[in-house]
Amino acid sequence: MRSTSAPEGTGAVRLFTQRFSSTRFGARLARHLALHQLERWDHPHGTAVSDAAALLVAELAANAVTHGRVPGRDFELRLLLACGTLRIEVTDARDERRPPPPGDLPALKPHAERGRGLHLVEALADRWEVLDRVPVGKTVAAELDLPR
Repeated sequence: MRSTSAPEGTGAVRLFTQRFSSTRFGARLARHLALHQLERWDHPHGTAVSDAAALLVAELAANAVTHGRVPGRDFELRLLLACGTLRIEVTDARDERRPPPPGDLPALKPHAERGRGLHLVEALADRWEVLDRVPVGKTVAAELDLPR
């Protein structure tokens, strides 16, 4: 686990990076540790930022485990707090099965049991994107603008 921090008000960047097993347990642990890190960064459990981040991490980690899993490869969670924005990145090792880009999600089917996760991401995040990972894989990133 890598975490860096600087005193509040310095305009410094805060960073948390951790790899997790590509399992349901790994996805749950990612959400738990993200909430713990946000608490350390003065965004306590139950606040709007913490609640939105928890849902975003849960959805992105679940997608990495479900759709981006490559046997024997982990996924990575990265939290970046800087300039009034929380950026959440989840990276997996699979190139194919890329999600559609923002604004291009398929319409929800009323009784479908799956396919709602990225719609939640689109609704909660102020911005999100899908990026290539070098040398292999992809990163799905979501950003939350923090209240002043």
